[in-house]
Amino acid sequence: MKSNHYRPEWTEKAPPAGTYRSIFKYGDPHSFKHPSDAWYNMIKQEFHLSDRDFSAKGREGLEQVSLNRCANLASHQIESIRNIVGGDNVALDDYSRVKYASGKTTEEMLELRHGIIREVADVVVHPRDKQDVQKIVAYCNGEKIPITVFSAGSSVNFGCRPVRGGISLVISTHMNKLLDVNELNQTARVQPGMFGPTYEDALNRAPELFKTKHRYTCGHFPQSFEYSTVGGWIVTLGSGQASTYYGDAYDIVFSQEYVTPAGTFRTLDFPATATGPKVNDIMKGSEGAFGILVEVTMKIFRYMPENRERFSFMYPTWDAAVNASREIMQSEFGKPAIYRISDPEETDRGLKLYGMPDMVDTLLSLRGFKPMQRCLSLGNVEGDRDYTKLVARKIKAVARRHGAISLTGYAARKWEHTRYTEPYMREDLGDYDILIDTLEAAVTWDNLHRVHEGVRAYVKSRPATMCMTHASHFYPQGTNLYFIFIAHMTDLEAFRKFQRGIIDSIQTHGGSLSHHHGVGRMIGPWMERHLGKEQMDVLRALKKHFDPQGIMNPGGQLGLDG
Repeated sequence: MKSNHYRPEWTEKAPPAGTYRSIFKYGDPHSFKHPSDAWYNMIKQEFHLSDRDFSAKGREGLEQVSLNRCANLASHQIESIRNIVGGDNVALDDYSRVKYASGKTTEEMLELRHGIIREVADVVVHPRDKQDVQKIVAYCNGEKIPITVFSAGSSVNFGCRPVRGGISLVISTHMNKLLDVNELNQTARVQPGMFGPTYEDALNRAPELFKTKHRYTCGHFPQSFEYSTVGGWIVTLGSGQASTYYGDAYDIVFSQEYVTPAGTFRTLDFPATATGPKVNDIMKGSEGAFGILVEVTMKIFRYMPENRERFSFMYPTWDAAVNASREIMQSEFGKPAIYRISDPEETDRGLKLYGMPDMVDTLLSLRGFKPMQRCLSLGNVEGDRDYTKLVARKIKAVARRHGAISLTGYAARKWEHTRYTEPYMREDLGDYDILIDTLEAAVTWDNLHRVHEGVRAYVKSRPATMCMTHASHFYPQGTNLYFIFIAHMTDLEAFRKFQRGIIDSIQTHGGSLSHHHGVGRMIGPWMERHLGKEQMDVLRALKKHFDPQGIMNPGGQLGLDG
């Protein structure tokens, strides 16, 4: 068979129940996204592989989960927990203990492929309501039982690992409802375990469900949107793909209710106050280290998809794309909702991913948009009809001044169609030891090129390694850079060392440790170097206040303990 016609045996079936693969499988068990033929051929070329290397899979993780670790809690402690939440909401089986101890990092997926199990909880608990949470926290505080909060499990920083055992507290099983929509205040009161699509659908249908005059949107659409929860967005300071217009999770939280070992409290429902430092802000991004989010009031926005204006441009260089983007964000004529620019490597590899015809490639080259120099930009504008038309027109004018040509809205529509499905490819490629991972960093405009060049240089110092970078989530003062690296690797420790080296490079070159994925336990060791001892001392003091026994998400979360 000719090499360019060969297709590997990509997985097409849902993982068998009870297997390691069923835990690390991303998203819908029955959904898949296979690499295109162009991508497959590109991977072979980049990593010096042949069809033969794709004729047999590596470790697939199809074995049944086997833990063989007894719970360390005493029988009377387990019985007390059952009495609080009901027997049906307590699990001690091996599969549950492993499932609710795992996020979606590449490292965790690699470990599970090989049947490697790190830390697990002694018992998995599914609270029915905030009263259950209050009772569980009070009981565990008295018994000094650690609690690790689990919502959707989409964490990419070891945020779900019960490093010190105890309880995995699963919020999303029962606490997953939209409680109220206040149209006068334009807010929604929601439980933290509600998944993104369910939340958005309920807001879109608010006239039918809550008798509102208008339809609404949450405005928050991370790549993990379909398999992440409202609470997860808040406690990790998430950022959705439309954040340039709607704001990050930090911006759209109105008020919150938390259960902590020090007590339960709700922050105030005011659009603004001048009553000292705000506890509401302190709890955002706390990652379960201070307490457990049990209810939140969110800002919501008018839903007007009929007014959406899409755009896409090709810039001749990365400098041109960056300079145009800065001008757009600082011009004060309005903001796009989604806006992103891809660097030369991501642009060219992305064009292969989306299957750009050779004729289009040739035409672009003839017009001066050379491979490995040109940069793709795409996005959309949302809001009132007059507003969207104005902003789209202004963006187009800026792009043209910087040498870009319009690709109409085609590229944006193409990207929108697949924007939630890209992570599915990780399983296909992982079957053949092709690893994909992403790290991100906020940068100011004056430091963007230093971070971009420095981190790329580190990634590319490893032979045969792809490094695709784009900027998304824009502000007048800067943006966020995503570094997507792809490598052929079989050694877990080598991957771990390489990934930690990228984190170190980001910090060394002046990028933030995280823009919106949170800190977890993965990035915790860099926190003091990044923030400084004085700021970390403030966070440690807050930890001591809210959680004097150290039971909340212990084991390195936010770098607050060992």
